[in-house]
Amino acid sequence: MRNIGNVTMGMEMKLSRAPALLAVALALAPAAAALAQSPSELPGFSYPHPIAAYAFTSQGLPMKMAYMDVKAEKPNGRTVVLLHGKNFCAATWEGTIEALSQNGYRVIAPDQIGFCKSTKPERYQYSFQQLAANTHALLTSLGIQRVIILGHSTGGMLGTRYALMYPDAVERLAMVNPIGLEDWKALGVPALSVDQQYERELSTAPERVRAYEQSTYYAGEWRPEFDKWVNMYAGQFTGPGREIVARNTALIDDMIYTQPVVYEFPLLKVPVLLLIGQKDTTAIGKEAAPPDVRAKLGHYPELGKAAAAAIKNARLVEFPSLGHAPQIQDPQAFHKALLDGIGEHASQ
Repeated sequence: MRNIGNVTMGMEMKLSRAPALLAVALALAPAAAALAQSPSELPGFSYPHPIAAYAFTSQGLPMKMAYMDVKAEKPNGRTVVLLHGKNFCAATWEGTIEALSQNGYRVIAPDQIGFCKSTKPERYQYSFQQLAANTHALLTSLGIQRVIILGHSTGGMLGTRYALMYPDAVERLAMVNPIGLEDWKALGVPALSVDQQYERELSTAPERVRAYEQSTYYAGEWRPEFDKWVNMYAGQFTGPGREIVARNTALIDDMIYTQPVVYEFPLLKVPVLLLIGQKDTTAIGKEAAPPDVRAKLGHYPELGKAAAAAIKNARLVEFPSLGHAPQIQDPQAFHKALLDGIGEHASQ
């Protein structure tokens, strides 16, 4: 991986002159050239804080990882890295960023490659190892050596991989309703090819997203402010960049299905905080599973306890009435539990 710089998004090179000038400019400023937002990078959706871009090369391709770097007014010297889920973006951490920064934490909130305002390559071999390495390179470029990792949903799987790869760089791992607490493939969920996943992703529409989120993220509840996140996510599949978004999302679906982390929980060396909404029923691919298999999946009251038992140094916090996204559904209760859980330095 070769770093070619951190630059601020929104700065556009004026390259509308002669082709020769264009070629020179691109040769001299590859990082700046990487900033042009494509239709697949949420150009019409505003984030709660300024966005920067980490430009680098991965798998021989130029990449741009969008991120927010929010510094506390009264720093406590600690940094929290927020890892979003598959149907989320860095922006969906809006309330958590505010709660953390108000309590002294510096916050780094990236959009992973393939998501939201970051690059969606035509071809990429997705793995949690690769996404963890990308994130670690971003933090290294910022001079950040040790962090608290907070991962939600798919971000919990990524956070687990990050903590396994870089244990000395992780003060604590916190996971919010992480998926990957069970191995769906081993439990009988049928495999779908990337092409099949691509066709499914192309059918993403706001009404479908809203129905799914109401049932799983918010335990049947719906409030008008949730619509912003529906429009954010579903909007990626309705604009001119929908096909490349769907292609990358299908590859990410395959990564999630084929790279379980549940077997490696006993190998974690860092303290772990599990924050689990008990009404969550998320299980990847369960709608394609036979009824008898489907009935066994996504039981988070059991999954949270099993994960806490498997991890050597784990603390479990349960939210009895909340679903897959407790940080959005009940931010006050969630942020109190989070701040209490990470409030003291972890000893190793």
